[in-house]
Amino acid sequence: MKIEILQPSCNLDTVRDGRGGIFTWVPQDKLAEINLLYFQPGKTRGNHYHPEFNEYFLVVDGQGVMVSKDSSDAPEEVIHMSKGMCTRTPIGVAHAFYAITPVTAVAMLSKPWDDCNPPIVRMDVINPVPK
Repeated sequence: MKIEILQPSCNLDTVRDGRGGIFTWVPQDKLAEINLLYFQPGKTRGNHYHPEFNEYFLVVDGQGVMVSKDSSDAPEEVIHMSKGMCTRTPIGVAHAFYAITPVTAVAMLSKPWDDCNPPIVRMDVINPVPK
């Protein structure tokens, strides 16, 4: 399985009325936990996979790159993400997020982190950048 890019729907009446717009994503999983994440430019979070839950990742502000790998020797798959993009990472898909600019994101999990044993398994997706 791979990371999916989710496309929102938009009721155009919410744009036409002049107040802005409402964009809606309907997750296929029940969500059990919501986390607010902040990233500094040039920093990475992740380099792991989740053995017990699916993760939704919505960029609220900024730009970065979501990178995934099917296995340690597989090629990297890259998704450029910016404000308003949402992904779904299935159980077992190794991933990492690298911030290009300051990023604020919301991660939504299908099972509470603290109910998992373990919640993550480390795997190098993005190797450290040489200094």
